[in-house]
Parts: sequence; C-alpha cells; structure tokens
Amino acid sequence: LCSLMPDVPRACMAVHLWIDKHGELQKYEFVRGLMKSRARLTYEQVEDAHNGNSDNTTKPLMETVIKPLYDAFHILDKSRTVRGALELDLPEYQVRLNEDGTVREMTRRTRLDSHKLIEEFMILANIAAAQAIEDSNVPGIFRIHPPPESGRLAAANDFLKSIGQSAAKGLKPEPKEINAILEKVRNTKFSEVVNTIVLRSQSQALYHPENKGHFGLSLTHYAHFTSPIRRYADLIVHRALIRIFKLGKDGLTDDEISQIEAIADHISETERRSMGAERKSIDRFAALYLKDRTGAEFRATIGGMSRAGLFVTLTETGSDGFIPCRLLPNDYYIHDEKRHMLVGRKTRFSFQLCAPVIVKLKEIDVMGGSMIFTLVEYDGREMPEPREDGQGGGKPDRRARQKKLHHDGKKRDKRDFQKKHKRPKEKKRKK
Repeated sequence: LCSLMPDVPRACMAVHLWIDKHGELQKYEFVRGLMKSRARLTYEQVEDAHNGNSDNTTKPLMETVIKPLYDAFHILDKSRTVRGALELDLPEYQVRLNEDGTVREMTRRTRLDSHKLIEEFMILANIAAAQAIEDSNVPGIFRIHPPPESGRLAAANDFLKSIGQSAAKGLKPEPKEINAILEKVRNTKFSEVVNTIVLRSQSQALYHPENKGHFGLSLTHYAHFTSPIRRYADLIVHRALIRIFKLGKDGLTDDEISQIEAIADHISETERRSMGAERKSIDRFAALYLKDRTGAEFRATIGGMSRAGLFVTLTETGSDGFIPCRLLPNDYYIHDEKRHMLVGRKTRFSFQLCAPVIVKLKEIDVMGGSMIFTLVEYDGREMPEPREDGQGGGKPDRRARQKKLHHDGKKRDKRDFQKKHKRPKEKKRKK
C-alpha cells in the first residue's frame, strides 16, 4: 500500500511549501490526496543527470522536475549555511551481501548533492509540521536537540587545544563556532577524529511534547513528519495535523493526547535501542567479512584510547578493533585523558589520536562483533612483537613492582614510627 511505484496512485499526506529567495518558509498547506510517481530513480542517477549525463528515464524530467529541484535546493543549502546548522562530516559504510548472506564488500558511502537535496526538502517539511502544531491547540511530538553540556564541551576543547585548534574564546555551545573548528581541520589527519569528538560532545536528540528547538540544525521548530511508515513519531505528527486541519476522522484521539508524554518517552527509548542494534549489526558484519583473515595486516588509524588500550579504525572497512595494553611494546601505559595520549611510564613513548598504524588481526569474535589486533607499525615506525607470556603491556615488570613495594613499605614503617614517638604539643600559656 505504501511502496512507491511509477504511474501507480498512492494515498498520501502532502505539504505544499512556499519559500522566498533567502530560503525562508513563507507559507505551507497540508493536504491528503493521491500521488503518482513519475519514475523510480537512484540518487546516483539524478546526480548524473544534473551533471549533464541524463539517460532515457531522466531526460524527459530534466526541465520540469530535476532542474527546478536543484534550483530550490541551492537556495535552501545557502540558507542552512547562513543560519549555521552543524556540519559534521562522518564516514558512513555500506554493507553489500551475497545471495547466501555472506558479506561481499564494505564500502564507504559517497554523499552526493542529490542526498542533500532530499534532506533539505525533508527538513523544510518537518519545520512546517512543527510550526503548524505549535500554532494550534492540538498537542504533538517535537524532535528536540538540547545544547551540549558544558562538561562535555570542556573535554572536547581540551583535545582541540592539544592539536592547536581551539577557538579563541573556548568552544561555546553555538553551531557556527563549532563549524569554524571543523572547517579548520577539514582535509587534515585530525578531521575524522575531531568530527567524532564533537559528535560525542553533543546531547542526545529525542522526542518531546514540548517544543525546545533543535541545536544541531539551528532551528526553533522541528518535528519528524516524513517517514510515517517506519517511525511512530511521524505517524503521531500526521494524526495531529489531520485533527488540526480537519482532514479526516482518523486524527489524534483524546486518549492519545492524554498519553502524549509517555508516547514521546517510549519512542525516544526504542530509538536508542534500535541505534544500538544497528551499530552491533555493522560490527558483526565487519567481523564476518574479516573472519578468514586472521594474521593479515591492515592500515588503520588510532581513533580512541583508554587505560586498557588503543581503539583503531580500519581504513578498508571503517570497522573498529582494539589493541589491549598487554599487546603493546613492553611498558606500563598511563592514559593522559586531557591530551588523549597513552604514555609509557619507563620509555615515555606515547601513542596519539589520529596517528596512522599498521595492525595485525589476532582474534575475532563474529557473534560479539569484536576484533583484537597487535601493533605492527606506528606512525611509520616498526613496533616490536608483544611478549608471548602476555606480561609485556599494561603491567610493570616484577623488579619494578618489588622496588615499589619495598619503597612503600619503608615509607609506611617511617610513618608508623613517627606516629608512635610523636611528641605531645605544649599547651599555650595564657597571658
């Protein structure tokens, strides 16, 4: 009933949108009706047509559909830049499967103007839906994104300072300032990790019955409207609009209105669960793809670290793995959280974020979606093999431990002696 097919009428809720030359929404009209798709096109097909390589399907649509769409998109895209929506550039990988369910390849998805075009029109429709709900006396569910917390911003700014990219007045919770930093590191080795750190510093977007604005998009009004066949929030918004504009008898019910806050909380929670499931499935596909390549070497970058070891991201697949401290060159490693470094206590050798590495796949768990690597090369420098007994990495050697225990014991004995033979304080004589 919902799948679009060329020249087949489909029931829909639609919105007519009018914008001015600056991309500002002037008016809107929500309607119900039948729509008929002209053609089923891919993003690549539309992009090729726009670039002058039209085919038999896109050629008849160039003047009446494709060119006008791109003209409107360029206006909206310029408006997005002016208002300062957050421009995070994070890689997205696509998993392609064979017919038997095995992974054929994992490729980095290319982001085209045709993707951005659809995104901008969807955002505009979502803005109109949010404005319509707020201007009425009918409740709805808004998509809100609170500003980032100061603590998270401070941690992000510590790293930016360590690579010389901090804003002059510190990282303020304003998308335009964050975009300026992202632009500085674009096309540098820090680009991906800075985008990731900025993303982690952001608050979680969620659904809420009260409109509180969307920080990331730099919008005062936003509600999800465009995917009612896969998101329940969009369906609630549709029902609210049907009730507001009297478009039928299947609008938001009084019972749903009384539960609107609980519904918003529920779908925020299920969204978080589904995002976690998506990440886990990608990890499992990556492990399945590499399961027969134990012992193989891969190019990667250090994407994170903790006191337990290094997190690396493979260049080939975008998948993540871990190098525990026990598999690093023989030393005891300390995590410098502010500078995002792992530093050897004896050698003072340090591992830094974004450094290029070559790693060897040691262990793999397909169901868990986890991979353990050893370090072959760090920043062009060959690394020694880890010790077979597993005592090489994250623990001090035995002699150092004994020396420390002896030193601590002597300090404790001296402290106990001083405490036992402490001279009593003389009482001050009154004048």
